[in-house]
Amino acid sequence: MGNPKNLQHLPRRCTLTRFVDLEEPTIHPVNDPKRILLIRPSALGDVCRSVCVLAALKQRFPNAQIDWMVQDTFVQAIAHHPALHKPIPFNRKLFGKQCKKGQFLPLIRWLRQLKHTKYDLVIDAQGLARSGFFTWATRAPVRVGYRDAQESAWIFLNKRVDAPRTLHTVDRMLKLVQAVGADTSKPDMRLYAGDDELSQVIIEYPERYAVIAPTSRWPGKCWSIERFTELTTRLIARPEIDRILIIGGPGERLSCAPLLELAENHPHITDRVGSTTIAQLLAIISRSQLVVANDSAAIHMAVGFDRPLIALLGPTEPSLVGPYQHDHDVIRHAHEDDNFHFRDQQSVKMMDRITTDEVFDACIARLITPQKKPVA
Repeated sequence: MGNPKNLQHLPRRCTLTRFVDLEEPTIHPVNDPKRILLIRPSALGDVCRSVCVLAALKQRFPNAQIDWMVQDTFVQAIAHHPALHKPIPFNRKLFGKQCKKGQFLPLIRWLRQLKHTKYDLVIDAQGLARSGFFTWATRAPVRVGYRDAQESAWIFLNKRVDAPRTLHTVDRMLKLVQAVGADTSKPDMRLYAGDDELSQVIIEYPERYAVIAPTSRWPGKCWSIERFTELTTRLIARPEIDRILIIGGPGERLSCAPLLELAENHPHITDRVGSTTIAQLLAIISRSQLVVANDSAAIHMAVGFDRPLIALLGPTEPSLVGPYQHDHDVIRHAHEDDNFHFRDQQSVKMMDRITTDEVFDACIARLITPQKKPVA
């Protein structure tokens, strides 16, 4: 979430003491909390793979109402989870614009509402300065987070948990709920799609289909669109599937141009780039026969719906942030002397080591293997 720069613009007359008591509370034992808040606002893939924290909390405290502070644009990703009481939307862009204009009252009112909800337990699974500040602003008697939280966010916590950075990000988050007595021996990664969206997908795509997600937030994480196009051409000629759906965000159409041109001229390749909500995307992935994607939210959705997947990774370290417990579904070629970062355009060189033939062969291996029924 970055540094809380907007909060630094608060004028002195709008001090935090006007909406939050600065006196540090005593840490109370976590026995039977009535209201719990999970803080994990972003990004979409991280939100999708954080549902195991929600599920573990509900199993540990079945009578508690558990809310989730999440970026407003990602609410649909968790809206139908049965363990969720309600989402707490965080409109980062709006609050940011308002604070830059000196309009602090909406943010202060929102923070006051956090405090007035009187949460008994708050889990900061984001571990950054802004999420830490929000954790503190609740004034919950127990505020749990990482002992080594970035941006000094640990100062806002009163229960700091050791969670080595050598662990997968999911296992690190689970350390937080272990600290309050939750059983995390069998992480529940399941996602839930809405009934309306599922019904529409069944009507529109009753046949067997694969999902291709050729984009990612960072260009250095993207496999060549020309290879995605070649892969799609070869897959649609196979008898194991009847249709291929191409997915992506509204601003990613240009980067998908060759593949979308193929879709335009093929009756069984469907262009859904920029035309799905998150809720619709969940429903589409939940019924897919296969998901092929770069390092993006799509692979974590595939994990959440227990769908066959192939994750094409470059600078991303699978053991830390790859699809959880799906290392066998990752195609990646790392060399000992590699020194790439995912924000570095040069990391495309790692993606270029992945050949179309090996991805195609991996696709066929999954398509010919008997599959579980969709969980949705």
